[in-house]
Amino acid sequence: MSTVKPYIPRQGGAASGGAHLKLNRRDQLRIWWREIDKVLLILILILMVFGTAAVASASPASASRLSTSEVQLSEFYFLKQHIVWQFLGLVAIIGVSTLTRERARQAGILLASVTLVLLALVPIFGFERNGAQRWLDLGFSLQPSEFLKPGFAILLAWILSLRLRDPELPVLPMASLIMGVIALLLMMQPNLGATLLFAGIWFVLVLLSGISVQRLSIIVGTGIAGLTAAYFLYDNARHRIDAFLGGGTAFDQVDLAQRTLMAGGWTGTGLWLGVRKMNLPEAHTDYIFSVIGEEFGLITCALVVVLYLAIVWRVLMRLVDEENLFTVLASAGLIAAIGGQAFINILVNLQLFPSKGMTLPLISYGGSSTIAMCLTVGLLLAITRRNPFLKRETPGLKAMMERKEEAA
Repeated sequence: MSTVKPYIPRQGGAASGGAHLKLNRRDQLRIWWREIDKVLLILILILMVFGTAAVASASPASASRLSTSEVQLSEFYFLKQHIVWQFLGLVAIIGVSTLTRERARQAGILLASVTLVLLALVPIFGFERNGAQRWLDLGFSLQPSEFLKPGFAILLAWILSLRLRDPELPVLPMASLIMGVIALLLMMQPNLGATLLFAGIWFVLVLLSGISVQRLSIIVGTGIAGLTAAYFLYDNARHRIDAFLGGGTAFDQVDLAQRTLMAGGWTGTGLWLGVRKMNLPEAHTDYIFSVIGEEFGLITCALVVVLYLAIVWRVLMRLVDEENLFTVLASAGLIAAIGGQAFINILVNLQLFPSKGMTLPLISYGGSSTIAMCLTVGLLLAITRRNPFLKRETPGLKAMMERKEEAA
């Protein structure tokens, strides 16, 4: 009489917590599609479609303005380039969003480390454009500060989240030191707009990490002192602030942008029928929101604002039941980078903020800015991935994930 031997899992197998079962590509994609925030992804894609239409509208004006007697740019030169950049950005979004939360954290820290080194090389090897030295020539034009934004948010989130494991760690001084170094490197370019955006990301993360009111007041005072110093020490910042406070003239970029924005009324003049955009500098980048206003109308501008607000709201709602501090901080920092940049750009176009040379996320034309913003979105989607069948992480699962993070 034969007896059936009981099944004993192999040592180190999946049942013993050792090696994991290898999933094929199809299964990985199914898990990705199940865990990804589909609503957020759809909102991002809609915004990118708006960007294609906006660049199509602004491309003839910028091509005409930047053409010379030697080089004549096609009316749709920037549109063709923008479609290429958007395709590459979409690939980046999908590729990066397939990362696990731990891999996304590692990728963000690595991105921050590399781009911080590149940012330090800009004052030495960078080239100047429009009065600012912000780009490196690596066979192609690269603006390190654009790629540093998502890495900076994840790096700070990781540092500040370490306080839960060891309350004695000086996480706030470490985060402040990194912020100070970045601010110094940016102001050497000079790039006050990016400095303010990085400071905003830093402030949001420090605030969410549970800082005391006393320390918060010191931080606010330091920020005010820094802005005052920038006004007196940097001519570029002082001139832009003075022009903004003085109301501007008919020849100021911000004033031209505001006039262009209002020229189309509620419904706009129609695609390629705008006239004021032809005199607007950087119509395809910094002031593309004004071009939208002239040709598509103020109603469309309002829809663009609603889209940005919906994206921010969706991320915040996703974090309501989140218990992992790193996830909360990283997601908040990444959405602060997207929402903060959009907020500044729109206020500049409305003549409510000094000109900052900052693009409108996922809408404006640009190589570095488009790819960097798509990386930001991809990391945000990866970090906010969640199993829909698990409302909350069980204590055992949570402990296991923490051990995996420590091992990584």
